[in-house]
Amino acid sequence: MSAQTEKYVDHFWEMVDMVINAILFVLIGLEILILHVKTDYIYASFIAILLVLAARYLSLLVPIRLLAKRLNSVPHTLTIMTWGGLRGGISIALALQMTPSMNRKLFLTVTYGVVIFSIIVQGLSIGPLARRLVTDQIATE
Repeated sequence: MSAQTEKYVDHFWEMVDMVINAILFVLIGLEILILHVKTDYIYASFIAILLVLAARYLSLLVPIRLLAKRLNSVPHTLTIMTWGGLRGGISIALALQMTPSMNRKLFLTVTYGVVIFSIIVQGLSIGPLARRLVTDQIATE
C-alpha cells in the first residue's frame, strides 16, 4: 500500500470511529433522560467504583512488578495506571444491550456511575496526581 493510500485509509477509519462514537453518545444521552435512579443503585455504584479500582490495581500489580526492571519503568507506574484507567462508551453500550429481565436498570445505573466517576474524577485528577507523584519522586532523590 502506498503512503498516500495508507493515509486515506487511516483517515477513513478515524472518521468511522468518530461517527460511531457520536452515535453512541447520543444514544447514551437519550438513555439518561429515561433512566430512573434508585438510592440503592447509587450505593451499588459506589461499591462498583471501589471494586473496579481494586480489580485494576490487582490486575496490574504482578505484570508491573515482573516487568519493572526489564522495561525500565518509572516509579509510581502502578498508581498512575490504576487511577488513569478510564471507562467509557463500550461499558455503557454493553449495559444498554441488556434486557429488562437481566436487571437492566441496576446495571445501567451502576455502569453510568462508574463511567461518570471515571471521566470526571479520575480524568480531571490524573494530571495533578502524576505531577505530584513525579515531583515527590524528584524531591526524594
